[in-house]
Amino acid sequence: MEVNYSNSEEETLQIGQAIGKRLQPPQIVLLYGELGSGKTVFTRGLTSGLGVDDPTAVRSPSFTLVNEYPTRSGPLYHIDLYRLGSQRDLDSIGLEEILSSGSVVIVEWAEKLLSQPEDALTVTISVDLDTGTRCLQIEKRGQSTLSTLPHSPN
Repeated sequence: MEVNYSNSEEETLQIGQAIGKRLQPPQIVLLYGELGSGKTVFTRGLTSGLGVDDPTAVRSPSFTLVNEYPTRSGPLYHIDLYRLGSQRDLDSIGLEEILSSGSVVIVEWAEKLLSQPEDALTVTISVDLDTGTRCLQIEKRGQSTLSTLPHSPN
């Protein structure tokens, strides 16, 4: 497991970008963290590292549920499960098809998945409420395609 600390939005973006540069499809990235912890900011960094032309256009798909972005290695899917509550909801967005698409798939609120993919990169973001420092715990599971984890810039 790799642990990174971020004291700003820019640092969170940089950590995500460093990881995104190393990702190769197929790859599922599971994001865990409280509301406002920085999951979408981290995702912007990932998408930048993967070659999305305008990572500032990356928004939380809380209402659209799934956003698709073109990257240098094919489509990237960004899914937000925050508002979903049942298997029927998950089925309605075509989750199984997306997860098996062979693409890079980023899932916010991954704890809502009924079954966790075995080959995934998990990122857990927690915030120290006193200092605002974010702790990003990054772990490869199974045959994750991230060859090596980046070293913490801090």
